[in-house]
Amino acid sequence: MNASELKAKLNSGRAVFGCMLTHIRNPRFATVLAGGGIDYVVIDTEHSSRDRGEVADLVFALKSVGIVPIVRVATTMPYLVAVALDAGASGVLVPYCEDVDDVRECVAVAQWHPLKGENLRRAMEGKGHVSPATEQYLKNRHKDGVVIVGIESEPAYRNLDKIMAVGGIDALFIGPNDMSTSLGTPDKFDEKYWGVCADIVKRGGARGMAVMIHHQTVETATRAIEIGARFVLYSSEGRLLQKQLQSDFTNLRGSAAKRFGEGGEAKVKDTVETV
Repeated sequence: MNASELKAKLNSGRAVFGCMLTHIRNPRFATVLAGGGIDYVVIDTEHSSRDRGEVADLVFALKSVGIVPIVRVATTMPYLVAVALDAGASGVLVPYCEDVDDVRECVAVAQWHPLKGENLRRAMEGKGHVSPATEQYLKNRHKDGVVIVGIESEPAYRNLDKIMAVGGIDALFIGPNDMSTSLGTPDKFDEKYWGVCADIVKRGGARGMAVMIHHQTVETATRAIEIGARFVLYSSEGRLLQKQLQSDFTNLRGSAAKRFGEGGEAKVKDTVETV
């Protein structure tokens, strides 16, 4: 899948599926992901330490195996959106957005990069471009780009209509840990939390914006789908690998215990942080 196909699926009301990349650095791992049945990945640079070169290498490798690379930038700094685009990212996820002006500036870069300074401000404020040719060139250059804005707190939820009115936003992102913490019930996904998520899905859908909710279990991710979240972001590569290792080796230890009287179930624990 490429970015154009991913946007077409979302715009037609269908679902797309991906996971977060929080641990891998070697681009060769892209070949492993290619067999996983995913459409896209979010390369995390908010909570994971990755430099520009590493991001660019991952983006190139993912595109080569037909996986759409989206970069979650570290914060609401327009410069970081430009960095992600320079690395070749097919989309950007701007996290924890609350201020409308911050959103407007980040979206403007995603729409009009590499315009900078006065020329970018004029485009952002609707005061015209350098020329009609420049405007058309940049529209074509970014027409397949995916712009995702993080609605991850109660203040962001209160400002949702103003944020969405900025325009140029393709999707909304909900970080369950941040949102539930902001609502006063950290990592407790109660009816209040799901009510907020469902309302964001409804209001985003009315403006043609798909919603991405990053849950870590099949059960909670399924509930997100059931309330209408079509930009399905499930778990991370580290957590998925750890769970599969635990499952397979628990089964093998059980077989060894039956055959040799030893082995048994290993003591395992979840050591992958939620981001």
